[in-house]
Amino acid sequence: MRVVELILWGLKMKISIKRADEIVSYEVEETDVTLLALLDKIKEDVDKTLTYSSGCRSSVCGSCAVVVNGKEKLACSYKVQDKDEIAPLKNMEVIRDLVVDMQKALEKNKISKTYLEEFNKDVKLTDEDEAINSLQSDCILCGSCYSACPVFSVNGEFKGPFSLTRVWKYVADKREANPKTKIDTIQTTGIWDCTLCNECTLVCPQNISSKADIEKLRSKSAMFGYTDPNFANFGGFGLSF
Repeated sequence: MRVVELILWGLKMKISIKRADEIVSYEVEETDVTLLALLDKIKEDVDKTLTYSSGCRSSVCGSCAVVVNGKEKLACSYKVQDKDEIAPLKNMEVIRDLVVDMQKALEKNKISKTYLEEFNKDVKLTDEDEAINSLQSDCILCGSCYSACPVFSVNGEFKGPFSLTRVWKYVADKREANPKTKIDTIQTTGIWDCTLCNECTLVCPQNISSKADIEKLRSKSAMFGYTDPNFANFGGFGLSF
């Protein structure tokens, strides 16, 4: 383990950053500072090779998401604490240090048809209609939910939290003329693979509940004649659907 000393202001503390196959510790003197500000200071004054992502610095773009002490956080809003352990997002290929490749997760949006596929231009949305999926529209694609998802960690084909949340957004949109095509798409490696553990909701910086959206998609699937394929295992116990 490398130890690098950085003198800033205030109270001395130590943070550790996972970089490739090693943990690099920085001893800092700092108070009331965001993790992103501290990363900037380390890169500027101590180690110019430190690599991380950032963008808006206002918790809007989602690009600075990392794992802090095992939980996903936005570096631009998280306040550093003594002995914090920083690591890149899980379940994604690490490009360098705290930068990960989001492409595989983002491709799930295309596969899941997270867009208005058959737009009915004659439908006008009311304020109440827009409110139905306004929260889902707040997703900033930070990837925290994919990082926290235990299903995605063992099954890379799983369509995953933010893609399924976006599916619900468009299934619930009255302007989508054929929501069944989206429902059809998420039956395999989709809504029935989710364990409803709620880990995605707990780490979402926008307080979006993918778990709740997946439950609503399951209900909508039942309306189109689908059932949980796992129930087939109970066929011998007199269950019928």
